[in-house]
Formats: sequence, C-alpha cells, structure tokens
Amino acid sequence: MKPRAILWLLIVVIIINAGITMVLINQKQGFGRPAAINKTDIATRSNAITAAVEAVEPAVVSVNVIKTEVIRRGGPFGFGFFDFFGSIPMQRQVQSIGTGVIYDPQGFIITNAHVVNGATDIKVVLPDKREFDALIVGIDNTHDIAKLKIEGARLPHAKLGTSKNLIIGEWSIALGNPYGFLMNDSKPSVSVGVISAVNRSFAPRDDRRSYRNMIQTDAAINPGNSGGPLTNINGEVIGINTFIFSENGGNIGIGFAIPIDRVKSILAQI
Repeated sequence: MKPRAILWLLIVVIIINAGITMVLINQKQGFGRPAAINKTDIATRSNAITAAVEAVEPAVVSVNVIKTEVIRRGGPFGFGFFDFFGSIPMQRQVQSIGTGVIYDPQGFIITNAHVVNGATDIKVVLPDKREFDALIVGIDNTHDIAKLKIEGARLPHAKLGTSKNLIIGEWSIALGNPYGFLMNDSKPSVSVGVISAVNRSFAPRDDRRSYRNMIQTDAAINPGNSGGPLTNINGEVIGINTFIFSENGGNIGIGFAIPIDRVKSILAQI
C-alpha cells in the first residue's frame, strides 16, 4: 500500500475513534442536559458585594406615606364661588413612597425629610413583610434628614460607617425601593457603582434645603430610593441616597447621597 493511502487511512481511523468517544461521553452525562451546579460554582458567585448586600438588606425599609394636600379650584363662574377673593380650597390625600434604613435595634430609622414632610400617616414595611406604624421623632428640613421610630421585636439594623475616608473609584452599593407601588414588593432593589466624587455642593434651593459636601455615585438612584442607604463594600452605611441630577427625572448615572458623618451629627440633635 502506498504511503499516502496509509496516511489517509490513519486519519479516517482517528476521526472515527473521536466520534465514538464523544458519543460515549454524551451518553454518560446525558446529551442536551446541563451539568448540575455544584457547591463550588455557587461559591464563586459569592463575593464582597453580595456579602455587603446580605448584611444591610434586612434593615432597608419601605416608607409609605399619606400626605394631605390643599388645592384650590375655581368657582363655577370662573371665580371663587365660596371665596369671593379666590378659589375654593379643597383637601386631597396623596400617597407616596420612599426608603429608610433601621440603624438601631430599638427601631430608629433614617430617611429623607422630603419623604415624610407633611405626612399624616406613615407605615414602614420591612423586607420580611412586617408592617409598623411609624412616628417622626425629629426632622431637619434644611439638611433633608428625618428620624423615625417604630415599635417591634427582633428588628434588624444596619451598621453606620464613616464618610471621612472615601476613595474615589471604590465600590458603592445603593439600596432602596424605586417604583415600589408598581412592584408591590417589600424587598429593596440593589444597584452597584463607584464613588464618583466627594464634597459636591449645590446652590441654595427655593425650598431652602442645603446640600453641601455630598457624595456623588454612579450607582443607579431612582424615584423611591430617597432615604435609602449607600453602603461600602464592607456593608457599612456611608451615606443616605437623596436625589439624582437629571433633566428628565430619569437616572443617568449621577446620584447624590448625604455623607453619613453629617447624618449622625444631625440625628444627635433631633
């Protein structure tokens, strides 16, 4: 037999053996079925971020608020029918939602003042679905911080860290309840980013609130996140999510949080 013929014969034999081997392997593992996930695979998905979320999440609460707003409506002839010099005053109940974080096992909660300001009824919902009526213990409208209190047993709480030594570019984790009414879920959402800047200050606002030396992050902060915690990779609260910088109200990766060291100072005074 010619050498070339022998070479082609060897190639054919190798291909056939490879095909038989693959068939046997597929029969043994079950062709078309995914391999079972073992403990090692799950362990590799756990990291410092998931550990931080696990530590803080139980203490992140939905703050459901009922506010009474006074509106004025014109009379039937285009002037105040019941109010000769103005329009008819009317009241309506408005429901809104924000986020808070339990920072003390006695049931003290941090949130933004704008979340609860003017509230006639506040209900706090924990991730484990427990619900509590909350009272406003103190409020600082200028710096947009409020302290709430609930009464309950076995309340989880988050650890307050420090905002003094933040590093630009370090991980930041924002927890909150964006669009909570639509989702009807008491568990918070999580978004991850980095500390983009510190000491960001803004000009005085019409509502007289002062936002000075804020933490900037690109972790997504959306409506409903207000009052929720911004944490570091160690699961320590380093700020309170407050607002986003956006022309259309949507998140564009520029969110701001009140530094936790200032928050702790305000809590001690209210």
